[in-house]
Amino acid sequence: MPYRSEHLSHFHTLAGLKPPRLTVSLAWMILIGIATAAAIMFFVPWVQTAQGQGRTVALDPDDRVQDVAALVGGRVERWFVQDGQHVDRGDPIARVVDVDPNLLSRLAAERAQVEAEIAAVRQSQQVASIDVDRTRQLLAEGLAARRDFEQAQIKVADAAAKLAESRAKLNRIDVQLNRQSAQVVRAPRDGRIQNLNAAAGGALVLPGTVLAVVAPERVERAVELYVDGRDLPLVRPGRPVRLEFEGWPAIQFSGWPAIAQGFFDGRVRVVDPTANADGLFRVLVEPAPGKPAWPDRQFVRLGTKVYGWIQGETVSVGYELWRLLNDFPLEFNEGAPGGEGKGRFKEDEDKAALKAGKAK
Repeated sequence: MPYRSEHLSHFHTLAGLKPPRLTVSLAWMILIGIATAAAIMFFVPWVQTAQGQGRTVALDPDDRVQDVAALVGGRVERWFVQDGQHVDRGDPIARVVDVDPNLLSRLAAERAQVEAEIAAVRQSQQVASIDVDRTRQLLAEGLAARRDFEQAQIKVADAAAKLAESRAKLNRIDVQLNRQSAQVVRAPRDGRIQNLNAAAGGALVLPGTVLAVVAPERVERAVELYVDGRDLPLVRPGRPVRLEFEGWPAIQFSGWPAIAQGFFDGRVRVVDPTANADGLFRVLVEPAPGKPAWPDRQFVRLGTKVYGWIQGETVSVGYELWRLLNDFPLEFNEGAPGGEGKGRFKEDEDKAALKAGKAK
């Protein structure tokens, strides 16, 4: 090389040195690596995602786990089911009896007594009405005093008050009888007994005490994801979601969903308008139409933990790294499902620039 010989002519030892082949190879590798990394950052696309965690739930609230509670107080006399047993709607689960075994017979006797009281009051009311008519006639003929007529009317009013009081007492007894007739607790829907409150078998129970839990078996599943509020502008109904179910083998590449394996597709159905106590927003995800079905219910049951990635806009890898380093929010396009069009952003930017120019 003329340039090298001209400048290194006075340094014979330096001019005779040659860099090691390993150093040259390493330098080329570093140079090629930098060029490759730059090309990847500027030209390779990356799908932005909003990550969330949640669980599998039933889409219909009536299909979710339901508690079976005692309707009356007492003690559990008998269990009709066992843990894990299938039940149909209306099947008996337990029988609750009052601590007084003679309660029903005493209520029946009290009811008969009140009915007799009502019959007697009605009869006295009829007699009092006859007295009122007779006294009114005698008063018109001048054969009776007005005081006698007023006392006869008072007797009719007293009989009416006693009749109303007896009927109210009869209603209260009927309510107690109806409640005691509901001693047999029945299944509210088809499902499987998930848990029996064995402690209630040997202790007194109050109205509302949970005796068992019924878990439905044939339900339409959905997923509840909880997303940070910073990523909420990206989340709109209709957005695609990639789901990873706990216990299901999967290989994740959130930015390249086509490469990921073991994931299932979903679609955002509803986004809650307010956050929960932890500041996270609930996103309800349903199965995506036209995509492979979710795993069978025996593998993914209600309550299974789920990791989800709500897909957003496609950007470059370099932009995504820059966004993460600066902790900026995700890009979102209002032209996506549920939006109004990306052109609105451009229009707003033009208006802002025009205002700035006028201000100057």
